[in-house]
Amino acid sequence: MGDNSLGTIFRITSFGESHGNVIGIIVDGMPAGLKLDLKAIQEDLNYRKPYQSHLSTSRIEFDEVKILSGIFNGKTTGAPLCLIIENKDVDSSNYEKFKHLLRPSHVDYVMLKKYGGNADYRGSGRFSGRITAGFVMAGAVAKQVLTKVGINVFAYTKSIGNIKDESNYDFSDIDKLKEIREKSLVRAIDKTKSDKMIKLIEEIKQDKDSIGGTVKCVAIGVPVGVGGPIFNSLDAEIARAIFSIPAVRGIEFGAGFKASTMRGSEHNDPWIIENREIKTAKNDSGGIIGGISTGMPIEFTVAFKPTPSIGLPQKTVNIQTLKNERIVLKGRHDPCIVPRAVVIVEAMLAIVLVDRLLIEGKIENIIK
Repeated sequence: MGDNSLGTIFRITSFGESHGNVIGIIVDGMPAGLKLDLKAIQEDLNYRKPYQSHLSTSRIEFDEVKILSGIFNGKTTGAPLCLIIENKDVDSSNYEKFKHLLRPSHVDYVMLKKYGGNADYRGSGRFSGRITAGFVMAGAVAKQVLTKVGINVFAYTKSIGNIKDESNYDFSDIDKLKEIREKSLVRAIDKTKSDKMIKLIEEIKQDKDSIGGTVKCVAIGVPVGVGGPIFNSLDAEIARAIFSIPAVRGIEFGAGFKASTMRGSEHNDPWIIENREIKTAKNDSGGIIGGISTGMPIEFTVAFKPTPSIGLPQKTVNIQTLKNERIVLKGRHDPCIVPRAVVIVEAMLAIVLVDRLLIEGKIENIIK
């Protein structure tokens, strides 16, 4: 089904389907001797898992991580890490019932034409957002490597629908921001905006509809000089990883698309000296210029589309009769996937950063 791997040295390989036995990830290139915090991996999985609140899908999966290889006496061995979670609360009945009807904005038709009916269509199979649990496990491992070299990644919900948090936060104390974020059902920071987002999702759910939103992500402590020009650009590698997350529709770094309406004098980031270090006075470039990190925080925003699975009647086609029909989807779907996607965005950034740092020899003596 194509290339299921990402990375060069720190390389991940994803496997599993939505309604299969397991979801898993293989992490190759892991340095030997690193003491893994299994609790931290499980905590990240808990942020992504289904049925966290009344705002998410009612599918109940505990998503307990199991490590099958690559660890001995609590430390990495240098061999590939294999991490899995089991699929237990699987109900394929609705997918069997509607298997001849093409669900709007789902992969049903393209998957059918590409794989000739051989792919697992239950819960969208390999194309399901459930496979991102593997990304989160690998990302949790990558974060532990980054922490050793003083790099932290952090993401939060910036918007749900037309409710936006436009605040410019001080990311110097990420631990404090994480505490605030985890008090919000939607993973937002601003309490007032969080309450409005929750109310909107509740209304959308009542209407049997869905809504999209955005996630803001930052990386603090990335040294200057990571990345390269043209096809080695750091922002291009991050974008590729982010677009591997189902439902992503766009990414913008720094000022993003707003830059198209700005003058150069407004968008340019002036260089300054602060504490005998070269920095920029602001960060509209998002911490990357010419594909190379500037030493400023890497900042980007990711746009997620509304969940295509909704309970409203929709027009479709019956592939068996080749006639137009209407479909009303039944099942356990998220009215908004953005809150659960926050930790996935963090994971993909962490994976890319560890890989780039290893490629460029910027991770040394991390085993203590």
